[in-house]
Amino acid sequence: MGVSILGIRHHGPGSARNVKAFLELVKPDIVLVEGPPEADAMLQWVGHEGLKPPVALLCFQPDDSRQSVFYPFADFSPEWQAIIYAKKNNIHVRFMDLPAGNQTLVEKEHAVARQDIEPDAVNSDAQPFENLYKAPISYLSDAAGFADDEKWWEQMFEYRSNNDEVFDAVAEAMQALRESLPQKDKKLEQLREAYMRRTIRQAEKEMFHTIAVICGAWHVPALQGKSSQKDDNELLKGLPKVKTECTWIPWTFNRLSFNSGYGAGINSPGWYNHVWHHPADDGTLWMAHVAQLFRKQQMDTSVAHIIEAVRLAGSLASLRGLPKVGLEELNEATLSVLCNGESILLKLVHEELIVGHQIGEVPADIPKPPLQLDIEKLQKKLRLPATADYKDYTLDLRKDTDLERSVFLHRLLLLGIDWGRQQYITGKGTFKEQWRLQWDPGYSVDIIERGNLGNTVAEAAAASVLNRATEAKELNEISDLLEKSIPAELPGAIESLITQLNDLAAASADVIQLMEVVPGLITVARYGNVRKTDATMVLTIIISIITRICISLPSACVAIDEDAAQKLLELFYKLNDGINLLQDTEITALWQQTLRVIAGNKNTSPVIGGYSTRLLNDGKLLEGEQLMQYFGYAMSSATAPDIAAAWLEGFLKGSGTLLLLDLDLWHVIDNWVLGLTDEVFMQVLPLLRRTFSNFTSPERRKLGEKVKFGASTVQQRLTNDAGLDTQRALKGIPVVMELLGLSINNSTPQNGN
Repeated sequence: MGVSILGIRHHGPGSARNVKAFLELVKPDIVLVEGPPEADAMLQWVGHEGLKPPVALLCFQPDDSRQSVFYPFADFSPEWQAIIYAKKNNIHVRFMDLPAGNQTLVEKEHAVARQDIEPDAVNSDAQPFENLYKAPISYLSDAAGFADDEKWWEQMFEYRSNNDEVFDAVAEAMQALRESLPQKDKKLEQLREAYMRRTIRQAEKEMFHTIAVICGAWHVPALQGKSSQKDDNELLKGLPKVKTECTWIPWTFNRLSFNSGYGAGINSPGWYNHVWHHPADDGTLWMAHVAQLFRKQQMDTSVAHIIEAVRLAGSLASLRGLPKVGLEELNEATLSVLCNGESILLKLVHEELIVGHQIGEVPADIPKPPLQLDIEKLQKKLRLPATADYKDYTLDLRKDTDLERSVFLHRLLLLGIDWGRQQYITGKGTFKEQWRLQWDPGYSVDIIERGNLGNTVAEAAAASVLNRATEAKELNEISDLLEKSIPAELPGAIESLITQLNDLAAASADVIQLMEVVPGLITVARYGNVRKTDATMVLTIIISIITRICISLPSACVAIDEDAAQKLLELFYKLNDGINLLQDTEITALWQQTLRVIAGNKNTSPVIGGYSTRLLNDGKLLEGEQLMQYFGYAMSSATAPDIAAAWLEGFLKGSGTLLLLDLDLWHVIDNWVLGLTDEVFMQVLPLLRRTFSNFTSPERRKLGEKVKFGASTVQQRLTNDAGLDTQRALKGIPVVMELLGLSINNSTPQNGN
């Protein structure tokens, strides 16, 4: 009977190769692997053709899925190779770590204890440097003359070809470290090692003669030590435990890296995968991959570049006394030869090759929550594969498949699963959507957590909307939720939201809040039509809210300060745009009637009064002599200059084209400015500058020419510069009318009249 304890580095290709070679040589009758015992039942899937690394075991609490633990595996993970060996040779394999159900509660207790201790620790006189952590391996790398402990481990264990007695060397090194370094009271580590020893003893009791134990290198001395069974049982006695469930989920190389926050992560999963599959590569194949990547980016990279880069990497390794070229040497050679010293290109190599975008696969028949099964079914049906790298989709909502894709992605967003993120798309049409999709393995936890909302995406999304609606108390919250629910096509939830919105709007006396809600609702009504959704109920609420706004708005525009007026002006702008977008005759008439009341009220805030007058002019409801009366009154000498300037700011909001085209308006403003004294002019100048600063550059230039040369001269210059041939232009009118589908009748001008 013998127990062989193999100390490895998690996700190390050299360690994986050493483990595989050792097992093939020793041929154990049981393999014990560091991992959660609750997941033993999931080991039956290892070796299944549908389970392709990188994958991870997900252990979670059914009643609180946020309390979850991931155990990732890649092809080059030593534990994975050990499990594969056991399955291929039909021998026993078990996980031997402290159960995840125990670890979760122990870690939670430690977190609470640290929170209780930290306030005192902050005020103590202890040296701050005592709390700095240094990885134990770094002491060995320092002694060997390496500045980087990762590089030392790679050169000693991951790259070398002669690995005789390597596990004895690892055990001896870890023993020296544990004896030399001060030991901290790490209860969780002690519990884990006690449980591992218990599992080994249990295997011995079951009369397994050759036992292979695969664990992290740091644990080897503790498992080889002479700790008594009594002490271990006493330590493990009475541990709190919660129920956990386990499943396999796809994982990604990105989530194997340190940057993802994974404690046992590695710097370069893509590179390690290359080392695992091509152990004899001297850098030539790697450089070929780099060159292929650059060529896809339209960068010229020749065979000579590759040869030169490989030679340079080999020379660097020789100068540094290294037995084999490593990633650092290859990166430096890439930077010098292929990137011409431009480090930005090396970032591309890091993202695409050193880390990589590989994602694993999991068999469809592995036990999964119903919601996850529904999501995977829809992903397959709609041809939206989960990928580690981002992928862009432009959806045409006039096509059935694209419309279903959009509905699916919007429903996931309502569930808080932002696998797809909507991008800005050019153009004014509402039948297109741009999405960027990138899968994160962490979504698996989100899916499990949302599983209590429903067994399908539609059910869960509707339940999520209704739950959020119950908590919402403000009109804008319900309106925002409704706007997001319409494209998700959730009729039951939408009807409930509309009812709640109507109730809140009826009870609200805040006209500002009502104005903030309406533009979003109008978008909902228009968007609903594009998606063939009945927007009649939304339109009914819009009419109801706008009616309330029109009743209360005139009084809300009186006796307000400048800041409030500017805020209200922006709401006017958005509300008017929304009403124009809606193109509803009844609503438009109601709004225009309100604008007349506001514009005609002498007590209205001047900037609001000016903008209301402008909107009436845009709608052809206030023109000619009547418009000049409004304008003359606002700009008369009896009106305070600052009030006149504010009125003018409102009137000209958004465009200075009026001043370029309407000579009467220009003369009124020009005469008003000429009539100001120097002192008053300096007072109103900031307001005038703010008004004209919002105009486009061509508008400001033309207005400057009007001031410089005179309105009539500039108007004549504009006409002359155009160089129009009236008779020739008339010949094009019939063609234009036919293109527009309009009847010409006998109204076409003749002879220039």
